[in-house]
Amino acid sequence: MKGVQSRHLDPVCGRQVEGPDGRPSSEYKKRRYFFCSERCRSTFEKQAERFRLNDLARAGALLTPGRVRWGIS
Repeated sequence: MKGVQSRHLDPVCGRQVEGPDGRPSSEYKKRRYFFCSERCRSTFEKQAERFRLNDLARAGALLTPGRVRWGIS
C-alpha cells in the first residue's frame, strides 16, 4: 500500500523512525533494522549481536506473565 507510513524503533538510540523509505538500514540474522542516522547504523553493525539480544530480552520480558526472575532459584 503506497502512502502508508510504518513506524520502527531505532535499536541504538530508541527513537521512533517514520517509514523505512530513505532511512539507513541493516539486515542481521534475517531481520531488517532501521535507524535515524548513519551513526546509529554504524554503531549497530559493530555490536549487532548485543542489540539483537537486548531486543529478545525486552520481548521476552514483555511476553512473560508475572515477574521476570534473573539468576538461579
